[in-house]
Amino acid sequence: MKYGARNQIHATVTSVKTGDVMSLVKFDVDTPHSMASVLTSESLDELGLKPGDKVALVVKAIHVLPVKE
Repeated sequence: MKYGARNQIHATVTSVKTGDVMSLVKFDVDTPHSMASVLTSESLDELGLKPGDKVALVVKAIHVLPVKE
């Protein structure tokens, strides 16, 4: 998949909280910080994210887009 954002941060999924419409996924990043992303539950299902998965976080403007490698 191609995307325009150039900032990528490698991370590990630490938790997934699923709602009816939106879901919250939290990540542990390589630096001593953590990040989170809000995405639709449908997108979460399509990505199949679960705690322990390695992902790249693509940062563009105010959005953090998880991309499963």
